[in-house]
Amino acid sequence: MPGYVIHLAIAEEYLEKHKDKAEEHDKFIKGVIFPDGVADKSLTHYGECSSKSNLYNYLQHNDMNESFKRGYFLHLLTDYLFYNKYIETFSKKIVYNDYDILNKGIMDKYNVVIPEEIKPYVFFKNEGKPKILTKELVEKFIEDVSNLDLDIVEKQVKENKEKWTTYRPLKFITSVD
Repeated sequence: MPGYVIHLAIAEEYLEKHKDKAEEHDKFIKGVIFPDGVADKSLTHYGECSSKSNLYNYLQHNDMNESFKRGYFLHLLTDYLFYNKYIETFSKKIVYNDYDILNKGIMDKYNVVIPEEIKPYVFFKNEGKPKILTKELVEKFIEDVSNLDLDIVEKQVKENKEKWTTYRPLKFITSVD
């Protein structure tokens, strides 16, 4: 899963770019952070794990008529795209370290405010260089995903289940030179 700060940056950018959707900010943000607030992410990601978020299954059980559910959908879309379009290699230990290194810069650039309930789970490192994620990749990811129209993606998912339930295998690594 992308870290909380990336999810929140995407949410804030989405809300700014899609003001015509008239989302309720606080409910939308609660929806964005909700899926990662549980031990068993398969339950909240409608797939076997967060890297295999199943947007189609989510839409079979939920409508998109309120901000919380739309924020939730954005979270699942973010996870799906992160693992299937933006990264090819993965190591939980390395990527989480990358998040800690990148978090402060992302927060500053995208005016992210960390909700109280997740503050204990957001960490910062003032030194080191990311090994899998780059600042440029994360910023492109935030911009690309926040540009998407959730209503259009919802329609695409419903019309082409196979496209949105196909998962690219990741190359799992233990270290980066």
